[in-house]
Amino acid sequence: MNRRHWLLTTASHGLVALGAGVGPLPASAQAGYPNKPIKLIVPLAAGSAVDNAARIVMQKVALNTGGAVAIENIAGASGAIGTDRVAKSAPDGYTLGGFNDSIMTMLPNLNPKLSWDIVRDFAPISLVATVEWGLVVPVDSPIANVSDFIAAARQAPGRVNYGSGGNGSPQHIAMALFANQAGVQLTHVPYKGATQAAVGVAGHEVQAAFQGIATVHSLVKANRLKLIAVCTPKRLAQFPDVPTVSESGLSGYEFNSWFALMAPAGTPRPIAQRLHQEVVKALADAAVRDQLLAQGLTPRGTNPEELSTTLGQQLARYEALFKQAGIRAD
Repeated sequence: MNRRHWLLTTASHGLVALGAGVGPLPASAQAGYPNKPIKLIVPLAAGSAVDNAARIVMQKVALNTGGAVAIENIAGASGAIGTDRVAKSAPDGYTLGGFNDSIMTMLPNLNPKLSWDIVRDFAPISLVATVEWGLVVPVDSPIANVSDFIAAARQAPGRVNYGSGGNGSPQHIAMALFANQAGVQLTHVPYKGATQAAVGVAGHEVQAAFQGIATVHSLVKANRLKLIAVCTPKRLAQFPDVPTVSESGLSGYEFNSWFALMAPAGTPRPIAQRLHQEVVKALADAAVRDQLLAQGLTPRGTNPEELSTTLGQQLARYEALFKQAGIRAD
């Protein structure tokens, strides 16, 4: 299990982050909330897109509230381990989860035997940001564009490999959908997190990977990875010379992911509302938005009801897509 702790603090105590649910809240608890640091569990490796976004947003939340947020990375099992920890935490607003859509909508469709249920065991707080994606290869790779990548895969079926953050991770799903649409056979190499997979590409352990821009941003800027395409409908402003996948070899292909804040089911509604308001306030800050956008993250800030609707729609969408493309956990 990979763990990392990180503390954001601006005062001795107090803070607001997220929580939702229908549990009752005693007046005394409501009046005193928060009176200790909030723990935000990110069930992904440090340096991943969700981890980066959590640090940017929660730092502003801590500054705005004069409180503290302790971020704990618990990677493993495609996020299932850390998510289980959040599900089993007290619904008091002091333990929260920073989850990506893979954990919330892909993993449940790949593994029906999870110890938690994303709808039953969690209360939505806010969709924080969408994560824009791109295709990366080693900086000295002869593959210069999507057409080159597809051609290499067709010339050697099954011999071109790609890295991912684990079975059922967004990197796995993004490439599986790409391979299905392109009609090519690729070999999947799962790592223990998105960051490790990105480093694996940079170190020539694998030949390519789809990754959140936030995860590979620093490696691209440091000239350790080559970003050959983005998965957005239009080119990204921060990478204007990088074409989209659709325009450079696979028409119609698009992919992104998203980062949301969740709380254990039963978290009192007044706490949930306070936390949601603080997240929205942080996302409205120009400096926060600029930091997110620079890393390929689009700020959102939907309310709990909107997030719940999005969650249900995406669960159904991936159930249908996985069946159509024959995607299974390895």
